[in-house]
Amino acid sequence: MSEIAIVGGGLMGHGIALVLALHGHAVRITDTAPETRARIPALMASALATLQEAGAAPKGWDAERLGRAVRVEAELEPAVAGADLVIEAITENPEAKRALFTDLDRLCAADTILASNTSYLDVFPLIPAARQTRALILHWYTPPYIVDLVDVVPGPGTDPAIVAAMADLVRGLGQVPIVLKRFIPGYIANRIQSAISAEVYSLLDDGIASPREIDDAIIHGLSLRIPILGHLAKADFTGLELTQRAMANASYVPARPRARSETLDALCAEGRTGVMAGKGYFDWGGSPPEELFRERDRKLLALKAAMATIGRMEGT
Repeated sequence: MSEIAIVGGGLMGHGIALVLALHGHAVRITDTAPETRARIPALMASALATLQEAGAAPKGWDAERLGRAVRVEAELEPAVAGADLVIEAITENPEAKRALFTDLDRLCAADTILASNTSYLDVFPLIPAARQTRALILHWYTPPYIVDLVDVVPGPGTDPAIVAAMADLVRGLGQVPIVLKRFIPGYIANRIQSAISAEVYSLLDDGIASPREIDDAIIHGLSLRIPILGHLAKADFTGLELTQRAMANASYVPARPRARSETLDALCAEGRTGVMAGKGYFDWGGSPPEELFRERDRKLLALKAAMATIGRMEGT
């Protein structure tokens, strides 16, 4: 596409902009917060440097070229004027999104495609009726320049040709589109992650296990097999009759999703809100957040490269 605009330059927005730019798209990005806009070039340049270190970026890119490919705009109107596709990546607040889509309806051409990066909100009731045929969800995962999964979700009135075109756009980025038949909160990966989170918060709040023990169980148990097999192929290797008996003999009731966790509430009350604060479930040793993010990205890229070599077990 010749021109793509992104509204929202935070954690997801600048990463999506980087992915699009590195694959030849002209991008404009805006955010209502001046401090967020000011950080966008440095965040993209840092992510680009990490990709280059891993040999995972196209040749010939540097911060200067990236600055030409991604234009940061202070105002919404010049950011979206003439754009073929506008991606909304603002806060998960229904009224904020409704107000933005009202503005986009006023500012964008009739044939502009409107996409939302929302994780859980049904945005389609928030989008003006006249835009429904060219509106859909394009949902990336953090960090979008490394994680290849993108959910492509139509609304009740979305033109199937738009859905197909956006799935092709994602494939052109070297990423993997999962096209859902309709909107469901959380899509597939986030719904599975929510089920895991329900169990994790139950184990923490009931004092069954520590954060380290829980993560060790995931890293040394679940995670080793999942990249190779996924979940259902793993069941095939286990044997479906054994899986059937395990379900029938289950002696516990799975934890229900909860609206709050005492453990989580206590950490937040102490200001232990995660890597950006230096502490969360774990103490991150006073390292600057940008260093921690780069270390995470390096490790993810190394794992991704190894998985590309190893491959997966795949039936038909």
